[in-house]
Amino acid sequence: MIGGGVIGVGCAFRLAEAGVDVLLVERGELGGGSTAKAAGGIRSSFTSRVNVELGLRGLAGYSAFSRDFGIEIDFRRDGYLYLVTDPADVPAFERCAGLQREYGVRSHLLDPAEAKRLLPLVETDDVVAALWSPDDAKATPDAVVRGYAKAARAHGAKLRTGVEVTGIERDGDTLTGVVTTAGFVRTGAVVCAAGAWSGRIGELAGLDLPVRPYRRQVVFTGPVAGLPESVPLTIEMPSAFYFHREGPGLAMSFSEDDGVPGFDTRYEAGEWLPRLAGLAGRRIPAVLDAGIRTAWAGLYETTPDRNQIIGESVLLSRFFYATGFSGHGFQMGPATGELIRDLYLGRQPAVDIAELDVRRFGTVDTAPAEHNIV
Repeated sequence: MIGGGVIGVGCAFRLAEAGVDVLLVERGELGGGSTAKAAGGIRSSFTSRVNVELGLRGLAGYSAFSRDFGIEIDFRRDGYLYLVTDPADVPAFERCAGLQREYGVRSHLLDPAEAKRLLPLVETDDVVAALWSPDDAKATPDAVVRGYAKAARAHGAKLRTGVEVTGIERDGDTLTGVVTTAGFVRTGAVVCAAGAWSGRIGELAGLDLPVRPYRRQVVFTGPVAGLPESVPLTIEMPSAFYFHREGPGLAMSFSEDDGVPGFDTRYEAGEWLPRLAGLAGRRIPAVLDAGIRTAWAGLYETTPDRNQIIGESVLLSRFFYATGFSGHGFQMGPATGELIRDLYLGRQPAVDIAELDVRRFGTVDTAPAEHNIV
């Protein structure tokens, strides 16, 4: 297992639970990569069948996590609220709500007045409709990592931190081992769950995993006057400006143009902060008096169609991959552990993930791009 974020430790737990001899290596600390900077949202309000199904399994897994793993993860069903500002987008959100309801999700459209009553904090003068998904939730990513890691170790998995993978050895199309900074590991199977670094792991294996890292920045405000106890994770579309409650204040960000990929995680206010302030001031004016408490930058592991890649390579035997979640890895952690376990054991996964195979990028028949990107 390469990678010790929520995907890696979740897969390690499920494999070890099934009796597989598991060694996980992580170049830093467990949960220290993208998971450490995750917002913690958990939702089923996606725009494709497979993502709705994976999101629902995530909600189910995390709702029972404290009971099953003995770790409190602060699971809260505060919901997701999408504020639609372009009338041309309304039909797409209507279709999304219809798809989600086919799976029992209670998503439905609101008019601007209903959205305002739900969250008086927001200004809705330019909102034409809203999508409300009341059962979506939020939890604490680092607590989930601790819970999965503890359970994986209890089932015999070895989790090694501060160990970097520097090579993958193969004999033709047969995997033979992994070279690490702590020595050579002879193995006939590898799971790549390296997040933003997965493209590099793919290169070491002679495979193309089209995962690229892009910086995402977040600010955390001071106390916001009139902030209710329950605040949905709220996303304005199409700007993808979002906010959610963080203590007495808010965490806020928006999706920038991707620009140039890289691993730079320095926070740089530059032109970004005034753009964020403009979005926030228009949507939640009360936040402008709160000030900025702190800020950071992290990495999104992004694929060309903003959908994750999960599967087993057809070019290198027993090389599995679970990466490229494009900001949605935390919420899909419970489902992904089960999927990788089933693929490893040769079982039919509970969810049809054929469209998430990496080979889709080599054909014109690719999966539809995920519309609801946060």
